[in-house]
Amino acid sequence: MITPDTVPVLQHRTVLLDEAVDALNLEEGERKNGTYIDGTFGRGGHSRLLLSRLGPHGRLIAFDKDPMAIATAEQLADPRFSIVHDSFATMGEALRARGIEQVDGILLDLGISSPQVDDAGRGFSFRNDGPLDMRMDTTRGISAAEWVASATEQHLEKVIRDYGEERFAFQIAKAIVARRAVEPISGTRQLAAIVADAVKTREKGKDPATRSFQAIRIFINKELEDLEAGLSAAYDLLAPGARMSVISFHSLEDRIVKQFLASKAKVAQPDRRLPIRAVDLPQPLMKLVAKIKPSDTEVDANPRARSAVLRVAERLEDAKGMAK
Repeated sequence: MITPDTVPVLQHRTVLLDEAVDALNLEEGERKNGTYIDGTFGRGGHSRLLLSRLGPHGRLIAFDKDPMAIATAEQLADPRFSIVHDSFATMGEALRARGIEQVDGILLDLGISSPQVDDAGRGFSFRNDGPLDMRMDTTRGISAAEWVASATEQHLEKVIRDYGEERFAFQIAKAIVARRAVEPISGTRQLAAIVADAVKTREKGKDPATRSFQAIRIFINKELEDLEAGLSAAYDLLAPGARMSVISFHSLEDRIVKQFLASKAKVAQPDRRLPIRAVDLPQPLMKLVAKIKPSDTEVDANPRARSAVLRVAERLEDAKGMAK
């Protein structure tokens, strides 16, 4: 069983580790023995810290699509822990199958892990040559190479523009279609070179392929669709007073998280001319607790933390003490 003294030092540096776990208030009252969800196990940094703070009767259920993450999780010999090989978007069904209707906290870390990026064989990075795969779950779905080979020029442009916020999406899509007519595009460096030739103006300090690789990865793994479904499922599972900690790493993710939490924290104001009692006024469903960014010290130690944003919100009770 993992205790505070046995949390290992991992090769992957988990971003906002203490802040995200602290925000769940595990040590408040009986929450120490509650049920928690780590929706993105990764290499287990957050899960290990959560387990070190859980009481003997606590429970942690983690999710991940990556088979390598599942293999890592299965090495955790802790009876309070279980892992589900699937997206966190399915947490509602997975917990209902286990007879669980409410949980005491949920943590989502939306970034990809360092081992995924650094392993050229996964195809996430353009820095080292490898097969153009990009799937989080290599056991299902089509690879990036398969999609790049079959997508229309219009679809390529839309994905690169919408998911990568790339202003040269039209030129990049056109270049991809032209090159694949000559030879298959199957490697990461090959695609990166095509993009570099098509991008006319380069952002200082950023590889011209950065936005396109981000866009294709997001599309292949349905990351934004999973995020929207996962946030909704997480809200439905939270018990009154329970919190959600969500770490995002780029503007598209953070916008979705911010808007979802804001929609639960705000209520439509009725016409003041209507005779409505204060007790009958609509109440917010969640309370926004915090927005936290990594410290300068963390960014210096781990530059990949620079773009991270942690947002924390708490589910509220209604006047009768029941979750809405």
